[in-house]
Amino acid sequence: MTDMCASPASAPARMPRHAIILTHPAPDSFCASVADRYRQTVEEVGHEIVVRDLYGLNFDPVLKASERPTCADFMLSDDVAAELAAIGGSDVFVLIYPIWFGTPPAMLKGYVDRVLGAGFSHHAIRNQEFNPVMTGKRMISYTSSGTSWAWLNEKAAWLALREVFDDYLANAFSLASVEHVHFSSIVDGLKERFVREHLFQVEETARKLCATIERAAR
Repeated sequence: MTDMCASPASAPARMPRHAIILTHPAPDSFCASVADRYRQTVEEVGHEIVVRDLYGLNFDPVLKASERPTCADFMLSDDVAAELAAIGGSDVFVLIYPIWFGTPPAMLKGYVDRVLGAGFSHHAIRNQEFNPVMTGKRMISYTSSGTSWAWLNEKAAWLALREVFDDYLANAFSLASVEHVHFSSIVDGLKERFVREHLFQVEETARKLCATIERAAR
């Protein structure tokens, strides 16, 4: 006989969702390997994952006049709406890209302009208003460079990147946390053991982040 007073079964908790934003033109690049290892790790943990390979998607980074948030006839372009639908509900944004001339690739900056910051004006940033895509979410970046970290630091490129990109995005979009893992001296012919070590670090940081998210949700 069924116990009519029994509580209904609780709905299963929604698993955290990670959005990988990969920005590298070569499908066999070190960055692509980082994205693949992160994806595999998150799937093993049981979290959801979505991968947006910007070069593979042939993403257009050029902001249109009608996409400016202060434009009187503002409207989302179809490709931007599709991207927002693809990454919607993500709890973690994983930016994976090479450092070129001390900055991220132009395509990634365009993705921030057109997608992550869609409809979000400088007034909204100054007033710390809620951003429907990023507010309260976590961001982790994995970057690579052909030069050494010491050289980047000596030329102030590392500090500039962290302040202008990581810290600014954290403040502009009211992110819950920002982490940055950099791999230096990534060149053609890099010994396999170094690649394995770097990818193991990707796996370790991914598992640590997943555990942090799960603890915070309890």
